[in-house]
Amino acid sequence: MCGIYGAVALEGVLTHPDAVRAMAAAVHHRGPDGSGRLERPEAIIGVERLRIMDLDPRADQPFADPGNRHWLACNGEIYNAAELRRRFACYPYRSRSDVEPLLPLLAERGAAGVADANGMFALAHWDTETRTLLLARDRAGEKPLFWMAVAGEIWFASEIPALLEHPALSRALDHQALAEYLQLGCVREPRTLFAAIRKVPAGSVIAIDPRGPRVVRFWDVETLAPGRDGASIARLRGMLTAAVERQVVSDVPVGVFTSGGLDSSLLAALAVRTLGRERVRTFAVGFPQADYDERAAAARLARSLGTTHTEVLADDTALAAAYDVMRRTGEPIADPAVLPTYLLARETRRHVAVVLSGEGGDELFAGYPTYIGHRLAAGYAALPRPLRSAVRRAASLVPPSTGKVTLEFLLKRFVADAERPWRERHVAWAGSMLPADVVRPSWRPTYPDHEPDWADPVEGAMRFDYRTGLRERLLVKLDRATMRVALEARAPFLDPALTRAAFALPGHAHLREWHTKRVLRAMARGSVPSFILRRRKRGLSVPIAAWLNDGFRAEADRLLDPARLGGRPYLRAEVVARLVAEHRAGRADHARALWTLIVLEQWIEQWNPEMA
Repeated sequence: MCGIYGAVALEGVLTHPDAVRAMAAAVHHRGPDGSGRLERPEAIIGVERLRIMDLDPRADQPFADPGNRHWLACNGEIYNAAELRRRFACYPYRSRSDVEPLLPLLAERGAAGVADANGMFALAHWDTETRTLLLARDRAGEKPLFWMAVAGEIWFASEIPALLEHPALSRALDHQALAEYLQLGCVREPRTLFAAIRKVPAGSVIAIDPRGPRVVRFWDVETLAPGRDGASIARLRGMLTAAVERQVVSDVPVGVFTSGGLDSSLLAALAVRTLGRERVRTFAVGFPQADYDERAAAARLARSLGTTHTEVLADDTALAAAYDVMRRTGEPIADPAVLPTYLLARETRRHVAVVLSGEGGDELFAGYPTYIGHRLAAGYAALPRPLRSAVRRAASLVPPSTGKVTLEFLLKRFVADAERPWRERHVAWAGSMLPADVVRPSWRPTYPDHEPDWADPVEGAMRFDYRTGLRERLLVKLDRATMRVALEARAPFLDPALTRAAFALPGHAHLREWHTKRVLRAMARGSVPSFILRRRKRGLSVPIAAWLNDGFRAEADRLLDPARLGGRPYLRAEVVARLVAEHRAGRADHARALWTLIVLEQWIEQWNPEMA
């Protein structure tokens, strides 16, 4: 795992080489174990390395071939490295690194070779002879990579703050990106909130030479259509087991993030089966609020598996310190779970350097209550209008609660949006939950006409969540929180073969009545304790509603001050003030919406974008 950075001049020489070298400090936290850099007048590529596979300094990057024509920098892990090493057995390797086999692969096949890599990665490959730069990301988007074109030069880095070292970079705001953020709580690839900076799309290679950039996509979840015959439960279980077996391979100790939920419990059980209980540690985070605290279930699982278990308490005092991680990322992370994830990662890093995490389980196996909502929406829409009106009135009378995913919350969200087209209601359910009258009409997002559609809303919602909520929120949260403390997080559920097999199943296969994850529960039987199988989905929810009235109250008041927001061209400050008042009085729970604005204001304060 690493932080990578660099710049190339497609013609001529680099104009700001010292600024390129300064980028190293901005990504050093991602790889504090070793540093390396290759330089020529027209190109600089550097790596700050976290040593996970092959701890010898000879495995430090960047790599160059014997003729010094091909340069490679890669952040991540390549799980089929042994297979690639055998395929290119004649190459004169200098290390046992899992990354080095990519060099002969890319030298031989160019952009087409990236599809042969199985792993989580973001890479840069520079051909010094043809002046061709390849920038690529893994299929799910586990590892980040940002780039920009400035005056005939291409700059790239693992995190946005490194690119801000360029002395002539415009910080102009991308209006469409901001509109998406206000609706979704994230910015979809390839945009960022900076108009000049773009994300390399997941599952893609951008090949850039003096003629310009060319995008080659090697993975697209929208093409994974359900088939008649999905994989059997035994085959799916075998795929996940194989993924865990590949991903626990490490030259450093390994742990598992656990919550007492199904996804993480199954990963922990498979890791123990692969390595033995003495070589696996488990870690859990909890809250003082009982409704949000899952430490008891995680501890019970650890006792069942026989792992050494560590707990972290995320109270508002500790979370105030964790808030610092958001200030350093260069992009707004509207998922409040980044705060406890950071605290958990910080403690975990004291014991292990690699951790497995359950990201992807909900998107691949239909774990969110929104999917049940889509199933119920058709029946609700068929009710007589007077009956629907009566249901809405009854829902409005249920008093608000700050509890964790309460029935009151689900009921009110359902009746508010159930009659809308499935894509609109899914955005309303899974997005920022900012009321429409908060954002001025000219700042509402427009989506391209070629947005894919699905006859089955559950199948469409699962894919939407995979490429939006998972890719742009959950994986960003996981990467930035863990890499802030140089902890490598791996997500076995995102294995390509398992992803293809899961999406090959029709939506109804995953749901039964009020129960989600039907297939995953069947996969887990015999591997996890029965009490895990019976537990209701809870996830890493955060008591943000209570925090905004307590430990985070002063910061919320400062950032949401109407005098401050009055200068924002995209917001109606008076409507935000109404939301704050309703939340403080307990008349409504606007936690998600207010947190989305708080995170945005904090980002604006930190990075000073040009708002015009």
